[in-house]
Amino acid sequence: MVRNIFDKQVSNEIISRIQQLTPTTKPHWGKMSVDQMLAHCNVTYAYTYEPEKFEKPNFFKKFLLKTFVKGIVVSEKPYQKNGRTAPEFIMTGTKDFDYEKIKLIHNITKTQQLGESHFDGLENFSFGKMTGKEWNNMFYKHLNHHLSQFGV
Repeated sequence: MVRNIFDKQVSNEIISRIQQLTPTTKPHWGKMSVDQMLAHCNVTYAYTYEPEKFEKPNFFKKFLLKTFVKGIVVSEKPYQKNGRTAPEFIMTGTKDFDYEKIKLIHNITKTQQLGESHFDGLENFSFGKMTGKEWNNMFYKHLNHHLSQFGV
């Protein structure tokens, strides 16, 4: 079962894990550096809180995302190591570690404070309307996957 990111204790545990990261933390798998991983995790929240920054997927792309990707993202099944990443989530170059870390903590706190009821039935940029549970699974699984990747 996926833990509830909307629960303050769970959010605080995730934030505590993020606080353990340093600019030199190395991944146990994958190609991203720790600063890139933090920026990568922030993309999910940018899609949620700043969708106007992105080009909306056309009908065909949204159909493919809802049909083939949504189930993987919002299910309770953990992500596999070295899985495929959407182009919009691929990070290159050096990112500002401290900025990305602070931004991610802010996004997690904001999400927890808004609560599950805020997200229940809310339109997701790529997947359409989602339940609070689906939003939770998406947020928590993604964070847990990448924090585990970096050993925290």
